[in-house]
Amino acid sequence: MSALPGPGTVVSVNLSERKTMRKKPGTDGALVFDRGFDGDAHAGDWHRQVSLLAQESIDKMTAAGLDVGPGDFAENITTQGIDLMALPVGSILSIGDGVRLEISQIGKVCHTKCAIFYQAGDCVMPREGLFAVVRAEGPVRVGDAVTALTLGDGTCDRTPPEAIAEFEAEKAREAAAAGEACAPASVRARTKGE
Repeated sequence: MSALPGPGTVVSVNLSERKTMRKKPGTDGALVFDRGFDGDAHAGDWHRQVSLLAQESIDKMTAAGLDVGPGDFAENITTQGIDLMALPVGSILSIGDGVRLEISQIGKVCHTKCAIFYQAGDCVMPREGLFAVVRAEGPVRVGDAVTALTLGDGTCDRTPPEAIAEFEAEKAREAAAAGEACAPASVRARTKGE
């Protein structure tokens, strides 16, 4: 069995009133049970109520030459120090004084590529962003501890099977495309001619 990742901290709380836009970085927000952040466009009765992204993931894009920071990937909570990618679906996170989130999805399918993708040819949110449902509400503030309480079994009762199937199919398409791009030109030409 895998060990729980070490704790981290909240470095930014990011909200927006509309979807399809970068979120405005801030210092705090109020999570509502089974809804998401009060006043955030992505809150609602679904499985992606809250999004999380590690500052370490943002740093990868900065190293690639982009001028980006917390909220630019439309994540609600930017963390630092905790290995978010070590958390399977169903994992329970504690934030601050009593907030509990259950991881409901890892990554997402971007049907329309964002401005960051067009600038860099890549975006970390579809691969490294996490989504969660609110199991215990309360305030989230910059500096709050983020701690993994349990590791999930890969399921969350709020995640619809079609969301998992869509994401798995997209990962398979990306892997196939990457494999073809890495193949020698003679193999690519032969494969296209079949």
